Amino acid sequence: MDQYIEFATNHYLLSFSLVCVIFLLIQDLLSNSFNKYESVSPLIAVTKMNSEDALIIDVREGHEFLKSHIEEAVNIPLGKLEEKLPSLEKHKNHPVLVVCQTGARSVNGCKTLTKAGFTQVYNLLGGMQSWEDNKLPIKISSKIKD
Repeated sequence: MDQYIEFATNHYLLSFSLVCVIFLLIQDLLSNSFNKYESVSPLIAVTKMNSEDALIIDVREGHEFLKSHIEEAVNIPLGKLEEKLPSLEKHKNHPVLVVCQTGARSVNGCKTLTKAGFTQVYNLLGGMQSWEDNKLPIKISSKIKD
C-alpha cells in the first residue's frame, strides 16, 4: 500500500488523470443506464424505418437540413422542438428517430421527447455524418418539409 501512495505523490498528474477518467466513465455508465431512449446505428435505424414506419426528426438548423437529410425526415430545429411537441402528439407511441449532424444535439432532442412522454425514442449514433459514411441514401432539398 505504501508503494501506491508513494507512486501517487511522485506522479500526481498521472494519478489525477486516472481519477478523472474513472469519474467520467462512471458518469457515462450511470447516465446511459438511466436513459429512456436507445441509441442505434444507421443500419439498425434503416431497419426500424422500414419495418416499424418510424418518424424521423432532424434537429439540425434549416440550412444544415437543406444540404442533406434522410428521406421523409421532418426538420424541427432543437431550439423549437418543445414548442412543436403538440403537433407530434399522435406519434407518442410510435418509433421516433432523432437525427443531427454528429449525434450530439440529437441526445438533447431525445431527452426532450422522452420527458414529454414519447415511449419509443431512438438516437442515431454519429448522426448524418455516420449515415453518409455508411453510404445510405440522402436527399437534398430546396425547401424545408414541416
